[in-house]
Amino acid sequence: MSHSYTLPSQVQLLPATPQLKGLMTIIRAKDTTRSDFIFYADRIIRLLVEEGLNHLPCIGKNVETPTGATYNGIDFEGRICGVSIMRAGEAMEQGLRECCRSVRIGKILIQRDEETHQPKLFYAKLPKDIDSRYVLLLDPMLATGGSAMQAVQVLLDNNVREDRIIFLNLIASPEGIENFVAKYPKVKIVAGEVDNNLDSNKYIVPGVGDFGCRYFGTD
Repeated sequence: MSHSYTLPSQVQLLPATPQLKGLMTIIRAKDTTRSDFIFYADRIIRLLVEEGLNHLPCIGKNVETPTGATYNGIDFEGRICGVSIMRAGEAMEQGLRECCRSVRIGKILIQRDEETHQPKLFYAKLPKDIDSRYVLLLDPMLATGGSAMQAVQVLLDNNVREDRIIFLNLIASPEGIENFVAKYPKVKIVAGEVDNNLDSNKYIVPGVGDFGCRYFGTD
């Protein structure tokens, strides 16, 4: 990431720990095997989900412990659901399920027109009561921001409140963040790392290549 780039306030990066850097090093290496890519990408996804959950509103809750004493704790105030941007976003569903038992997950399919680079909505299946939930939007890569912005528009069209959307992604580009934040300033973004830029093909550099292909083992 260029040192001159200042993150907008609604973007939260995972702490740049040696562990995260090590995990990122493995998934970014072109000679990493598919099984290793899946295993270490899943670990980063788990970190992202945990951080995303930290941004949900809480209320106080006191419980009695087995010693008979009271513990002053908290409870999450709202219900959540996940929405994955297909196909790569589906790689993040299991990590969400591991943190939130029996969580509902919707799907949105948006594909980029190779000529115009513009996103086009093909399919959306969302939980019926999504308008009453906080939504964790899942997509590993934030490149141009086109697909993510289209997905947010689908959520807004289904009466989800903009300030109840938390967008989780592993790697973002500065261009994608700027585009996204300019259009949807109330959506929180939780990202693993921010890379340098997009290349002429709109791929994130240094990036990981095609995340979906590497994760699902398809060309």
